[in-house]
Amino acid sequence: MTTKKMDACHCGTALLGIAFNCWLAAGPLIAADNNSTPKKGRAKLVAEVPVPEKSVAAIAELARHSVVTVSHFGRDGKPDGVGAGFIVASNGLIATCLHVIGEARPVTVQLADGRRFDATEIHAWDRQLDLAVIRIDARDLPALPLGDSDMLKPGASVVAIGNPLGLERSVVQGIVSGRRPFDGEDMIQLAIPIEPGNSGGPLLDRQGRVHGLLTLKSALSANLGFAMPVSALKPLLKRPNPVPMNRWLTIGALSPKEWTPLLGARWTQKAGRILVDGLGSGFGGRSLCLSQKPVPPQPYEVAVTVRLDEEAGAAGLVFASDGADRHYGFYPTGGQLRLTRFDGPSVFSWTILQTVPSPHYRTGDWNTIKVRVEADKLRCYVNDQLVIESGDRELINGQAGLAKFRDTRAQFKNFQLGVSATVPNAAPTPALAELARQLAAVSGLPDTRLVAELQKQADAGQALLSERARQLERDAAQLRQLAAAIHRQRVQAELLQALRGSETKIDLVHAALLLSKFDNPELDLEPYRRQLDDLARELAATLPAGADETTRIEALRKFLFVENGFHGSRTDYHNRANSYLNDVLDDREGLPITLSILFVECARRIGLENVVGVPVPAHFMVKHTAKDGAEQLIDAFDGGRRLTRTEAAEMVLAMTGGALLDAHLQPATKRDIIARMLRNLLGTAQRRESPGDALRYLDLLVALEPDSAMDRLNRARARLQSGDPAGAKADFKWLLDRQPPGLDLERIEELHRSL
Repeated sequence: MTTKKMDACHCGTALLGIAFNCWLAAGPLIAADNNSTPKKGRAKLVAEVPVPEKSVAAIAELARHSVVTVSHFGRDGKPDGVGAGFIVASNGLIATCLHVIGEARPVTVQLADGRRFDATEIHAWDRQLDLAVIRIDARDLPALPLGDSDMLKPGASVVAIGNPLGLERSVVQGIVSGRRPFDGEDMIQLAIPIEPGNSGGPLLDRQGRVHGLLTLKSALSANLGFAMPVSALKPLLKRPNPVPMNRWLTIGALSPKEWTPLLGARWTQKAGRILVDGLGSGFGGRSLCLSQKPVPPQPYEVAVTVRLDEEAGAAGLVFASDGADRHYGFYPTGGQLRLTRFDGPSVFSWTILQTVPSPHYRTGDWNTIKVRVEADKLRCYVNDQLVIESGDRELINGQAGLAKFRDTRAQFKNFQLGVSATVPNAAPTPALAELARQLAAVSGLPDTRLVAELQKQADAGQALLSERARQLERDAAQLRQLAAAIHRQRVQAELLQALRGSETKIDLVHAALLLSKFDNPELDLEPYRRQLDDLARELAATLPAGADETTRIEALRKFLFVENGFHGSRTDYHNRANSYLNDVLDDREGLPITLSILFVECARRIGLENVVGVPVPAHFMVKHTAKDGAEQLIDAFDGGRRLTRTEAAEMVLAMTGGALLDAHLQPATKRDIIARMLRNLLGTAQRRESPGDALRYLDLLVALEPDSAMDRLNRARARLQSGDPAGAKADFKWLLDRQPPGLDLERIEELHRSL
């Protein structure tokens, strides 16, 4: 079952308001009743504010945003069970069944908006009642109101929501059959179909209040199910018994006497190996796992054998750690080896000391990495081969251990910390070295003699073949990278050439398509130029002879946004395709700036020269200046909606907190338009934490606007992050030579000296 996607912030606020109103409407007026004895000391209800019943569709629309998917992991670290739950408090409390989360299992929660969270705490639980309340690190969640399950009568109409058979937030209607004791507990019997995945989901009355939690343990037939009354849940909420996840997780848990995980992620052990997955809470997904072994006096060595699930990840050793954000790290990333000094929590307090490729690193395989810490230098090895030597000794003492970054899955074994660390099987025998040399000289399949020699070596021969295959894959990857670099250099030169000359001679469509080609070598520009020309010709053919400006503007708005369906991308705003003019023409969806280019260029082709793009902050627009001097703003992102200056100013204030200035309504140059499109692509790359893409866009921006100090500074940071200290130093020197205002030049001088 699909659900309507909604903006998380607006959705949460609206639903919290609805839930609060439901609580007010449902609140009983309590008074003493002298004619009867209240059940279990509870005052008897004598009056209620009437609450109108809602339709099943209305209840589903209200509640499904509060229903979550709950998963736990099995002994092998893979998903082992999926059920449902619902939000009971806006500060991150989720109610479900105990059997849904398992015992001593990692638990994840997926919200209706798609966000995933690891459970940070088992807030309350009761094995007999099969109930659990878990906590996630989220706020402002849409909680469901809890009803009074003691007042739920047989024959009452109810609605259940869950994830049956993996079909998320499915809705089913039924009735209450009665109350039945089950395993000593009073449960709600339902005439309602319950399937695997419903467990933990809410049972709601027709006012949208929760009266029970669905459970499978007493489902006897297709249309007979049971729910645990919400009255059993309320005492757990009032008197919780919280257990932190590091105490809850006993299966595969690391011994606290040996290891201390920090900054989130999931660190476990299995068969003598340490495994890690999930995002850490540190910037860039950083997480640490520090050894409790005492660090010997210098010189000492720390080593581990590591394998990454994907080479795009990063995981390896840390040392000289203060137990928080300051430490060194040596680890493989992107098929290379990197040494970094971490001086704080953000990327701006990290210094990448060196990033180097090495033929000794085995992509996709186990690699032993080692650091020898000496008084005056750090020596870093991969498979017993020295790859990095650094004189950086800013951090002197501290713990050693393991680290991972981004959404990396990795395994570690043979962690060593001592005066010396032994690397197993690092040096090949002379016979194996000769076989490796012969294998490297083969361009196709080896001959039978070489195959026979490899077979004699058993495991070593297999390792040689695997290494040769990896080397060929590395060679192919490097060739592809070289081809991509040559392509980008050629397109950059074409784009700079296209933007030279007077404003009237610059072809904006050609420049925008070249920007698309920068990322897509296969793109053919001419079909899209023809497509735009064809659109304009089709529109021009419908215009009456002698049509005035107003008629042509209105015809253009209707033609693009009504008849041809061009529209602003609201649900996938940050997709790179929205910045590529060819994709906007293909998909008829784009950003304010790309749709404005389309509008302006079509206008020019039907004889409207006084239609221009204007650089309104955060929302590029179109301006039409009539012959009498009257100006009209047009929002191409919003179907060509006409705006007054006041309306545009209100939009800018809401989006940026700043004012709309006269300069924002002056025509944007074509060069400025391309630079703004590039910055949109840069922002998308930064959101995806893709430093390689970000650096390519910054290179192009600096080439396009060589006097932009902020672009130089941002490129210096990106170069540092990508392991190019020489490039970063050059950018810092450029800034220091020119002394642009508004920058912290003392900090830049400090960074320049450190490089």
